[in-house]
Amino acid sequence: MTSRGSSNSGRDKLLDAAVMLIRRNGFAATSVDQLCAAAGVTKGAFFHHFVSKEALGVAAAGHWLAITTPLFADADYHRAPAALARVLGYLDLREALIDGGTDAFTCLAGTLAQEVHQSHPAIARAAEAAIVGHARTLEGDVAEALADHGVADVDAASLALHFQVVLQGGFVVAKATGDPQAARESVRHLKRYVTLLCRGEKR
Repeated sequence: MTSRGSSNSGRDKLLDAAVMLIRRNGFAATSVDQLCAAAGVTKGAFFHHFVSKEALGVAAAGHWLAITTPLFADADYHRAPAALARVLGYLDLREALIDGGTDAFTCLAGTLAQEVHQSHPAIARAAEAAIVGHARTLEGDVAEALADHGVADVDAASLALHFQVVLQGGFVVAKATGDPQAARESVRHLKRYVTLLCRGEKR
């Protein structure tokens, strides 16, 4: 998944470098020296902006949400008049974004959470905020789709978060196998589930 919206400040250059390198190599394997080299800044500049590598990790999770949000906010699926079409359009976009190497389409927040949930709880909480924050952007359309189709026994917030559970799980399998196809198929299964749910099929 490509991202947009960063500025040319030293801080944002470091955060953009963190997004690239951590998605490719992981948090532990990404050094401050590598971050500085990729960002084109000095180590002094790094510690001017971040008191530690952990502080950069916390900021990188928030940066990820900030730079990926416009990709979804500006997407064509928002123009669909029906809420279900918007929800399925979101999932179509997520499937389309699963392309190339895993460092190109996997989620920085998910990568951080998987690696540092015990060693760096502050980064894990920031990753949680990014994942849950993105899920919350879907809740309105999900709630409207459920209401439009008379689905009263499913919580919209829980379903929106379930989308992220499926996506993050697909990313893990793609990393393990080196093949993004299972991640794409997981999104297709999710689309079928949402469609059947809204059609009133047995669940």
